[in-house]
Amino acid sequence: MSSQTPLHKAGRSPKAGIPLIQKTGGNLVLASGVTITMLLGMVLALSLAAVFIIDSPDPIVGFLIALAITLVFNIAAFFLSPWLMDFTQNWLYNTRWVSLAEIESKSPETAKVIQKVCQQHKLKQPRLGIIDDQNPTAFTYGSFPDSARLVVSEGLFTYLDDDEIATVYAHELGHIVHWDFAVMTLASTLVQITYLIYTTAQRLGRRGGEKVKDAADTIAGVAYLFYLFGTYLLLYLSRTREYFADHFAAETTGNPNALSRALVKIAYGILEEGQRATEPSRLLEGTRALGIYDAKAATSTGTAYRIASSPEKIGRVFLWDMFNPWAWWMELNSTHPLTGKRVRALSTYAEQLGLDIEFDMGRIIGEGHNLSKRKLYGNFVLDLLLYSAEILGLSVGFAIGISLSATNPMMMIACPLIGLGTGILLKTLVMFPKYSEAESLDVLTLMSDPYASPLRGQPAKLDGELIGRGDAGYAFGSDLKLQDKTGMIYLRYASRFGPIGNFLFGMKRVKSLIGMEVNALGWFRRGVAPWMDLIQLESDSGTTVNSYHRFWSFVMGVGAIAIGIVSLFLSYQIR
Repeated sequence: MSSQTPLHKAGRSPKAGIPLIQKTGGNLVLASGVTITMLLGMVLALSLAAVFIIDSPDPIVGFLIALAITLVFNIAAFFLSPWLMDFTQNWLYNTRWVSLAEIESKSPETAKVIQKVCQQHKLKQPRLGIIDDQNPTAFTYGSFPDSARLVVSEGLFTYLDDDEIATVYAHELGHIVHWDFAVMTLASTLVQITYLIYTTAQRLGRRGGEKVKDAADTIAGVAYLFYLFGTYLLLYLSRTREYFADHFAAETTGNPNALSRALVKIAYGILEEGQRATEPSRLLEGTRALGIYDAKAATSTGTAYRIASSPEKIGRVFLWDMFNPWAWWMELNSTHPLTGKRVRALSTYAEQLGLDIEFDMGRIIGEGHNLSKRKLYGNFVLDLLLYSAEILGLSVGFAIGISLSATNPMMMIACPLIGLGTGILLKTLVMFPKYSEAESLDVLTLMSDPYASPLRGQPAKLDGELIGRGDAGYAFGSDLKLQDKTGMIYLRYASRFGPIGNFLFGMKRVKSLIGMEVNALGWFRRGVAPWMDLIQLESDSGTTVNSYHRFWSFVMGVGAIAIGIVSLFLSYQIR
């Protein structure tokens, strides 16, 4: 078991099994129905378009072909997915299939939960698997509930207590009861079909005449838009189903606080195992969409738990999850809700069951309501403008160029170039501000800042040990992991020679740096996972590494302005 000081437990409710009011996650049936219906409509519409428009001689036959293609793809994916996944899991992770008795020997309460859920919902016991990996995770897959597989890693039993393990299994059983794997398999297949139609239409457009090419390009464009829209629908559905699986676990066990603890300790376990590995876990990367927890979000929560003398310190890192507009924006691209939002929902279930709330989310919410909304949302709007600074600069320059083109036609070229260069430089200066007076901070302090941004870098100094590479499965990755007394953070390196320089640095220097105690200077940024853009590393032995994130931005910005000015100068000289 982990040596971390145990968190206070508020106990469980004797009312396990009573209905709990769910205010988070929306309506599961509605979300599933709308998503699947829209994706089916997209696929069918694209299939029909591909057959009808691209020289189809018989619309009736075309309709039958399109319908058959849609049905065959979905039925095949639905029925074959469990065995394909079995093969993949066994090949990649050596999944070991075990009996309920072995699970009971590791977690007696878990065995009771499995038996209770199967009996109440008339389910066949899922096939139970264990992966010999200390990174804690759990996931479910299958086609029908009676053919479900429930797989966990050995790390789950290492880092979690018995009652916490039981809530994780209950969460995964919730996915089975709700047919989540079936719905997600179907939805995922439909999204992939839209992409297949996109690539097929592109290939057809290269082979046919002008008429076919125009039709195929139109279909390809629409298919790609459907693919993007379908992807976000799929992510929304995945997040909704996570909320409902949490709700199911809280109802089944009467112990929502244990699941909150489990989520925090899983993050801690992922962080702990990340210290021992020179590369991020391939298990976590490969099962990111399936697992109970998004490993990318583990850094902040795991860091807080590492040094927490009270749950309030953990709660502070949730402020960003719940109140920063960037959190909502980035959650759109995630398969899982942010941890703070899940813990908040679980806390409401604890209240309904008459339990104390272990993470005191009410106090955290109160602190969040006292944050400056003007600063939060004002910074977010400015960040969005900053994100599009090049486009805005180019557009403004183009507008000025048009207005002045009567005096000199070269203005149409020079002004957009100057506007583009100005936008690049302004963005660079805000993203990478002056760092000469950077404060010496620690990882937890940085991650507890609710106003942190992924764009506006905060200059900071960190003291710690370089413990490995930051690139999953990449032997020549140039990014690094730094561990200080409060947690771990990724350091992103940038060579002045671009990608080739990054590759050479990863190949020749990174291995020799791992294990060094260093002082790292950089710009801290906060996203789903926080990181620091490295400026300089210095070790006690005198080793120095310089990183150049601003270099090429300055070169391109100054270069664009210089070309614009020179072109104007030459045009006046010629005249």
